[in-house]
Amino acid sequence: MTAGKAPQKSLKIGTRGSPLALVQARQVAADIERLSGGDVVGEIVTFTTGGDKLTTERLINAGGKGLFTREIDAAVDDGRCDLAVHSLKDVPGAIPDGQELLAYPKREDPRDGFITVNGIKRLADLPEGATVGTASLRRESQTLALRPDLNIVTFRGNVQTRLRKLEDGLAEATYLAMAGLTRLDMAHLASPVPVETMIPAAGQGIITIAARPDALDSDIVALLRKLDDPMTRLAATAERAFLVELDGSCRTAMGGHACFHDDLWKFSGEVLRPDGSERWVEHGIAQTDASEDEMTELGRSAGERIRAAAGGNLPAYEDD
Repeated sequence: MTAGKAPQKSLKIGTRGSPLALVQARQVAADIERLSGGDVVGEIVTFTTGGDKLTTERLINAGGKGLFTREIDAAVDDGRCDLAVHSLKDVPGAIPDGQELLAYPKREDPRDGFITVNGIKRLADLPEGATVGTASLRRESQTLALRPDLNIVTFRGNVQTRLRKLEDGLAEATYLAMAGLTRLDMAHLASPVPVETMIPAAGQGIITIAARPDALDSDIVALLRKLDDPMTRLAATAERAFLVELDGSCRTAMGGHACFHDDLWKFSGEVLRPDGSERWVEHGIAQTDASEDEMTELGRSAGERIRAAAGGNLPAYEDD
């Protein structure tokens, strides 16, 4: 160690142990070290969450949203970890008391990726009666809305597991988030689905850094806030407001997406019946200089209009 130089400070970063989650956490650790000039380093601490333990069952049958974050949230609360790195689409609308989503690094591609093993690039080109594998109620409902003739089977597991199931012939096609594939250098495997065709899950393509500010030194909190991308934060704000307004859970097929295009913020949100037979879609815009409060209202009001259009009660998946 150089004489007179203070020792490095280590921050314990909680994350799932999947290949994708590790890539995301390691990038956050690298950014922390870079922004601190090497004074702060990240120590990755992995967790097997309730969601990771599911191999065939739907999330909606095992507790829904939060299954991929609860164990890590608990470790942040009790001090085993200093911060957590989550995929935002896995984070429930209500986070643990005392925790804060301190930063949203720049968003990756928010679209869904359509993958087959036979070269077919579009859902529309699958043969009649083909089988599509997905564990997402949103993707299932959107698929059936577009192609009611198709069969859906449950595909659970990380990226590698789902690709292996596809190669084993359990389905002719599946979906994976383009963001995850890009971070794993696997984007070439998929054909991006336009947002206009399938509205992504709220927060898809965004990672977030969660922590308890009252448990960290103020200089560390300031450092973590430097990881924030202002445009990504605004998009996340609108999408999570939409989620909260509709009390979004894995029992309701819904997607919400905000983007900055043609000098305007544009929001699209939808809710579908689980079988895809009916869908409610709402759009909204906000000005270039929209504040976080205005982005909250953008997402919230779209959700309010959808609830009204659906007669006040959102269609939800029911167990057989």
